[in-house]
Amino acid sequence: MKKDKTEIAFELAEKVGNGLLKTASVAGKAALKTANTAGKLLYKGASKCAGRLGEMDRKDLLKLGCAAACVTALPIFLTAPGRADRKQKEPFQNRNFAHRGLHSRDRSVPENSLRAFALAAEAGYGIELDVQLSKDGQVVVFHDDTLNRVCGVDSRVDELTYDQLQELRLLDTEERIPLFSEVLSVVRGRGPLIVELKNGRSNRELCEKTCEMLRKYNGEACIESFNPFIVAWFRFHGKEFLRGVLAAPQKEYGAQTSGFNAFILSRGLLNFICRPQFIAYKIGKRPAPIRLSLALGAMNVGWTSHETRNEKGRDAVIFEFYRPKLIYRKRQ
Repeated sequence: MKKDKTEIAFELAEKVGNGLLKTASVAGKAALKTANTAGKLLYKGASKCAGRLGEMDRKDLLKLGCAAACVTALPIFLTAPGRADRKQKEPFQNRNFAHRGLHSRDRSVPENSLRAFALAAEAGYGIELDVQLSKDGQVVVFHDDTLNRVCGVDSRVDELTYDQLQELRLLDTEERIPLFSEVLSVVRGRGPLIVELKNGRSNRELCEKTCEMLRKYNGEACIESFNPFIVAWFRFHGKEFLRGVLAAPQKEYGAQTSGFNAFILSRGLLNFICRPQFIAYKIGKRPAPIRLSLALGAMNVGWTSHETRNEKGRDAVIFEFYRPKLIYRKRQ
């Protein structure tokens, strides 16, 4: 099938963006080493500059003003969210979403299981869940990249076919890894969905298949991902769906990516690529760029909550291990 101009442009942007991330990681380390030295030099020069401001003519002051405007505008350009209308926001506004379904602390109802989703839907909660691809391209609902923690198998999810995955059980129960289509059939529009697309080896295929299934689904759903390029795909190809970026403090990324990439992702500095309409940030202290994005209009979603007080100031909350109200009044 011949690719249209939008598809070609998106592929080019993705390649360039990935290259920039790798380059930025190297450059960032060098920049951090010199930051203290540069800071000292700027501090020493500040008093001299202040003394010379009075000697500048109008042209010099105009140049200085333009430079200051550019410095001020850059953070806004990097972190600004996309616009969402009331119709897109309404199904998710002031809602509590069951994290990976209404699973239990004692593991008798496993996370991301059909039973957990059925319980959440019966109670009327919104639902957050995770999708990724099996080896044979089936969209399955599972959180981790590997099967070790939940299924006790030393393998990646995308290394096994769907039939092979069906032989496994979740947390020593009778529950198995469900297909996304099965989850949609169980929920049947009884609560809005937050669908997290996991970063993997075939992101474009995952985006295409997830989008197609959601378009046929008779219910409300939005998408999110830690990977800005996945969110960007929906910016160009699935505009009807509310989209969000997942993020957490820099230390939470661990060995998943380089330190400088974690710095960028934890602060939403790639928002200009995907223009997320909501920011789903781990509950706790948020860095300045994230706060700026929220101030500029991004919906404020918090994860993962274990008490009702986390509803304060947030547009939506992803919770587990307690039973909050279905819909709450937003408090500042």
